Amino acid sequence: MNIEDFDFDLPEELIAQTPLKDRTSSRLLVLDKESKEISHQHFRDIKKYLKPGDCLVLNNTKVLPARLYGVKEDTGAKIEVLLLHQDEKDTWEVLTKPAKKVKEGTKLIFGDGLLKATCTGYKNHGGRILQFSYDGIFYEVLDKLGEMPLPPYIKEQLPEKERYQTVYAKEEGSAAAPTAGLHFTNELLQEIKDMGVTISFITLHVGLGTFRPVSVDSVEEHEMHAEFYQMTKKTADTLNKVKEDGGRIISIGTTSTRTLETIARDHDGQFVESSGWTDIFIYPPYEFKAINGLITNFHLPKSTLIMLVSALVDRETILKAYNEAVKERYRFFSFGDAMLIL
Repeated sequence: MNIEDFDFDLPEELIAQTPLKDRTSSRLLVLDKESKEISHQHFRDIKKYLKPGDCLVLNNTKVLPARLYGVKEDTGAKIEVLLLHQDEKDTWEVLTKPAKKVKEGTKLIFGDGLLKATCTGYKNHGGRILQFSYDGIFYEVLDKLGEMPLPPYIKEQLPEKERYQTVYAKEEGSAAAPTAGLHFTNELLQEIKDMGVTISFITLHVGLGTFRPVSVDSVEEHEMHAEFYQMTKKTADTLNKVKEDGGRIISIGTTSTRTLETIARDHDGQFVESSGWTDIFIYPPYEFKAINGLITNFHLPKSTLIMLVSALVDRETILKAYNEAVKERYRFFSFGDAMLIL
């Protein structure tokens, strides 16, 4: 299958640059998997499509203010650092810009010395290993100095950091937000619970691989960047009971989907308490073992994310829905509108 099969025309002005003030006021394109019919709603209308016994699965990862601006201790040259993954307590895998200026032994200073780092090694994708030193608590220092690592297609500044977090964000570790969850408020989640719908949580720390373009012509040759996931016993037991009782498991976002499908794939369709790294790549044709429905934002042309969504219905229907969204002037990507496939 060729990546050109997942291309569509997207006017640049439809890429949402700022979030809406009211999270639930974004638009919602609803696609029926069986009839292939499309309807246009608002996100707050999601309750019309849920019923008692359903379960929504949300990714409770929390985005780190992972972009740091510092200088080299010896020359004062400006260096930008993006935290990717914590290897040990104060040791992080990072991307640096310009990378060639950061060699093994290079010392960096951030915030007039509030945070310091030494490069201790390299990663094979061009990354670096930094050993940090500081006084106090690392995440508090990071909160003072760091900026939210917004995707490259967002050019506007984000005045409120929490607007790039879900209201249920808890487990720190992501380099990007699980954006499908940005549409929920605590009030809407409570209304959904009051309907008899279960809310469950998994964790998948979103890495920069989520923005990495597919650079090969053949879809099958693309390799996914591995990301850390975790499912608790409570969530596993809940999901198994929902399946047993005939309820629907509705994944909130592609990150939740990849976690659920990884675990179900590895355990004969069942859910178990587990954690690890997943590089699962979902594209058509694919037999879903975990989910019955999906809430997701609108994704980039030729991306692994639109491939995943296409696997849930079929490529032609998804591209038709995307073209409809373009025609109806939906807002795309991280701060954009949402899509429900059920």
